[in-house]
Amino acid sequence: MIKVKKVLTLVLVATVVCVSLSACGSKGNSRSSADTINFGQAAEPRGLDPALVDDAESVRVISNIYEGLLQYAKDSVEIKPCLAKSWDISEDGLSYTFHLRDDVKFHDGSEFNAEAVKFNIDRQLPGQKTEDMPYAEAVYGVVKDVEVLDKYTVKINLKSKCTPFLSNLAMSLGAPMASPKALQESNNNLNEHPVGTGPYKFVRWDKSQNVVLVKNDNYWGEKAKTTNLVFKLISDHSARAVALTNGEVDIISGVDVNVVDQVKNGGCKILDNEGMNIFYTAFNTTSPTFKDSKLRRAVVQAINVPEMTETLTKGYGTPATSILPTFVDGYDESIKQAPYDPEAAKKTLSEAGVTNVHFITHTGPGAQETAEAIQGYLKKIGVNCTIDSYDWTTYKDKTKNGDYDMCYYGWTGDNGDPDNFLNILSVSDYTINVSRYNNPDYNAGIKKGLETPQGEERNKIYTDLEKMQAEDAV
Repeated sequence: MIKVKKVLTLVLVATVVCVSLSACGSKGNSRSSADTINFGQAAEPRGLDPALVDDAESVRVISNIYEGLLQYAKDSVEIKPCLAKSWDISEDGLSYTFHLRDDVKFHDGSEFNAEAVKFNIDRQLPGQKTEDMPYAEAVYGVVKDVEVLDKYTVKINLKSKCTPFLSNLAMSLGAPMASPKALQESNNNLNEHPVGTGPYKFVRWDKSQNVVLVKNDNYWGEKAKTTNLVFKLISDHSARAVALTNGEVDIISGVDVNVVDQVKNGGCKILDNEGMNIFYTAFNTTSPTFKDSKLRRAVVQAINVPEMTETLTKGYGTPATSILPTFVDGYDESIKQAPYDPEAAKKTLSEAGVTNVHFITHTGPGAQETAEAIQGYLKKIGVNCTIDSYDWTTYKDKTKNGDYDMCYYGWTGDNGDPDNFLNILSVSDYTINVSRYNNPDYNAGIKKGLETPQGEERNKIYTDLEKMQAEDAV
């Protein structure tokens, strides 16, 4: 159960977390046409089963293959119908009845219906849930059981009220519907051969190269704009930018700030919007080095966050004072982390005998640079910081094992609800709860926030949780 705070916590907007679009240039236009869109991304998906992964690289592919009962509006987190046409909520808030579409087929030709919904939810409930389902607790942790009322009507009963439940059902992970037939034939794992109901169907996955999708001609909704959608793995940030400007790909994600000018000068467009996301450094609260919050706070004091943010993001990021983005309910601008005070940090860590710190990170944009910046700040106060960097899939395994003192992480909001950010600090899955934080008071606050209706009372609960994590310096 975590409390993933950020030592040097950065809310990075725009290029570091945005998508760069090829808006002009003859090469890019000729490659796109109505036939194929090539998308360049920094890392390979961890997998293509929405119940078994938790990373953005996987989501980009998954969101074209699968759908959930609900979806978000185009430019907001407003809830809209998707595979469910409508829904009813009981007066006590403990039962949700969904009326399903009757014209939907999975890509393998099997029928989408109430039994399929029950199958998908049941596989992520206690009794069937496996330890490699990171979003099961977040999406279905409050679910008591699922009832099939008729072929196209399904009722989900909850153990307790859950204000963000509908928002959770529109998320891209955990909530999407996979083919029960395919799951039964693949030992409950569709990471290699995804089968959903979405506008694109899976063709093949050439490991370390690309994932190829094709238009679903039998899609129940608006048909896909192109025949093919190809996700190309280009791990090097500069090479990804070159591929974009050369027209080898049409869109790239994970735009490093150091290649922004290169992308712009190549006649391409940078999508620059405020991001519902945060990047942070987390302490492993179970490591011998950082079990004591006093020592965690000392490391926070050693790092000049505003200076580092400006240096690393070149104006495309802003220092974060809380794990919540500024526009999410519950955010309180009065919350501050421990102030920059290297002398105090040096004294505290020296007296405690902390001379070495093990830091792990991944190869995504900004990750290595952030780790090295922290390494530099710690060196100034006499602490040696050893950095190990891994590809994304290996890195997630490393966080699960817990053999580190600090690590670099990030979170992009799934649904705009404060629970979606703060709940990651209370889950038992350590690939998400990278701080391995377990605070009973914090966990109780999370539970209370889930059950409280939207409004000022609920907002205060999350503000208090922010204060708790700031005080604990996780």
